Amino acid sequence: MSLPPVDPNLRLRARATATNVTGRFEPYGREPVHDGWDIPEETRLLRTEIRTEVPRKALTRNTSPDVPFDRSINPYRGCEHGCIYCFARPTHAYLGLSPGLDFETRLVARPGMPELLARELSHPKYTPRVIAIGTNTDPYQPIEGRHEIMRGCLRVLSDFNHPVGIVTKGAMITRDLDILSDMAARGLVHVGISVTTLDADLSRRMEPRVPAPQTRLRAIRALADAGVPLRVMAAPLIPVLTDHELEAILQAGADAGAQAASWILLRLPLEVAPLFKDWLQAHFPDSAAHVMNRMREMRGGAEYDAEWGRRMRGQGQHADLLAARFRVACKRFGLGRELPPLRCDLFARPPRPGDQLSLF
Repeated sequence: MSLPPVDPNLRLRARATATNVTGRFEPYGREPVHDGWDIPEETRLLRTEIRTEVPRKALTRNTSPDVPFDRSINPYRGCEHGCIYCFARPTHAYLGLSPGLDFETRLVARPGMPELLARELSHPKYTPRVIAIGTNTDPYQPIEGRHEIMRGCLRVLSDFNHPVGIVTKGAMITRDLDILSDMAARGLVHVGISVTTLDADLSRRMEPRVPAPQTRLRAIRALADAGVPLRVMAAPLIPVLTDHELEAILQAGADAGAQAASWILLRLPLEVAPLFKDWLQAHFPDSAAHVMNRMREMRGGAEYDAEWGRRMRGQGQHADLLAARFRVACKRFGLGRELPPLRCDLFARPPRPGDQLSLF
């Protein structure tokens, strides 16, 4: 059964979903209803809205046992890339907004983040460990071109000699090659570029405002040529739709200069599952049941399993086969090594105006 559409007088351009499903914390749902008048209404294009937020803190802490970091930065809330499968969509419900179209079109920028980050890193009790950026929403989504919050954060991290790991689908990362190459020379940065498919048409359907696959591969090449250690990420792998491309994606990443690789199985938490199923019915009606049946096989009979250690990989025969294919492909394409460890020993608070400078 399809989810209710938004106002039929709205024109959607390059949006993954056509619905604004109510968030799980809202007491009431909303559906467009014809007012009974035969007077045609003027259609209007649904545009991206951006508001700013004054963040209370820059660093978000986590204790998840299946991720390799304990702190992260999120310059934006929501993501204009609009990936239909994005596991971060449910976070918009905390703002009283929909994980559907609101997640793609009603965004929050946090321009004070670089200054707040510098303040937190300057605290006498702060101990450096790798900061992850891009683990929730993409720091290089289109609005970064206007706000440059990510670039400001990178400047701060570079000034403090602080290690950072970045995950993105955005080719805009090449804009910051001046900072990234300098940090890479000091052993302070890793980058992961997500390539979900090499099929440009499929990419445009399921991640409508993400740079095309070949553009992302060119970004990998530019980063590699600048000496930035990076991995190609086959993430997420979608059963039936993209899992057959695993080897091709890894080979393309290796050919572009990636040094390592990773993969993650499609995740459908909370509101993401109905949105994804609605999208499947609209774009791939003949394959929708096959995709979801395979997902359930790999999730212990459910559409999603949030258990630590299983949420990224799944379980069962098909999940084991994907893992085996990944290991073989990494060996074949020279992606089986780990990226060099990032350095925490260089961390130093830069002098501020008025500070007493050292003689040595």
